[in-house]
Amino acid sequence: MNGKVRLGEFLQTRRSQLRPEDLGIPGYGERRRVPGLRREELASLAGVSVSYYTRLEQGQSLNASPQVLDAIARALRLEEAERLHLHDLARSSATGPGRVRRPAPERVTQATGQLLEALVHVPAIVTGRRGDVLAWNRLGHALFAGHLDPDAPDRPAERPNMARLVFLDAHTRDLYADWQAKARAVVGNLRLVAGRHPDDTALHSLVGELSARSADFASMWADHRVTACAVATYEMRHPLVGPLTVTQQTLSPGPSEDQGQSIVVATTEADSPARTTLALLAQVGSQHDPVRPGVRAGSGSG
Repeated sequence: MNGKVRLGEFLQTRRSQLRPEDLGIPGYGERRRVPGLRREELASLAGVSVSYYTRLEQGQSLNASPQVLDAIARALRLEEAERLHLHDLARSSATGPGRVRRPAPERVTQATGQLLEALVHVPAIVTGRRGDVLAWNRLGHALFAGHLDPDAPDRPAERPNMARLVFLDAHTRDLYADWQAKARAVVGNLRLVAGRHPDDTALHSLVGELSARSADFASMWADHRVTACAVATYEMRHPLVGPLTVTQQTLSPGPSEDQGQSIVVATTEADSPARTTLALLAQVGSQHDPVRPGVRAGSGSG
């Protein structure tokens, strides 16, 4: 799918999700044939001509200024991550498709590996741009994917992918009490990555696979929601130790280390039942895996 289509679909979908009454636009009791704002209403709110906005939505205007894009973002009530996503889509639309390249191998950097080793008492995993698990520590494996081979991240062809787990793996689906919230966060983040890396063929393949195999994913993907989910709290239902509430935080390496990798950690409140449950999981996990090292890092052969 080219940048023009992605931009147009995003604008059309988000426009359809706005209710005129929420924006102070009188409806006079009329019944609309299609939901959401009309193009002329959105154009008026953004301060641009109807013809210009129509061309933009149809992929016929490729040089929208940052100021115009920001005005449209305000009219659409976009959050900051969504506003940046709009700029990414417009940039991709203007430059056209880039050179298709084989995805570069993803490797855990030495610094990231050292950080993972230091997080002995905190569940942590390292994910690549598309959500592939590049490494995890012992507790991260026990919390997020204890039913999988702990050595799987060492084998690039067998690396677990967090989006696949959330949508296609029954264990992971049962792990989250509010699975819908976790699923929406995963899809929203993939949308964000797709906007930043429009020529990532491996990402397109992943989205195609999930769309074909999961009706839930296909529906959420079509919604065009974008989420930069840096911090989120989830109630988890672990099959070994029971329920616990964790705060999942996504940390990104600095610019010099930026390979699209993230470190996802799960923390609990001090002196909480969840902290006790996590400590119990650490004990149970060590009994199940007494001789394995603390970190499951990728072999570097990407």
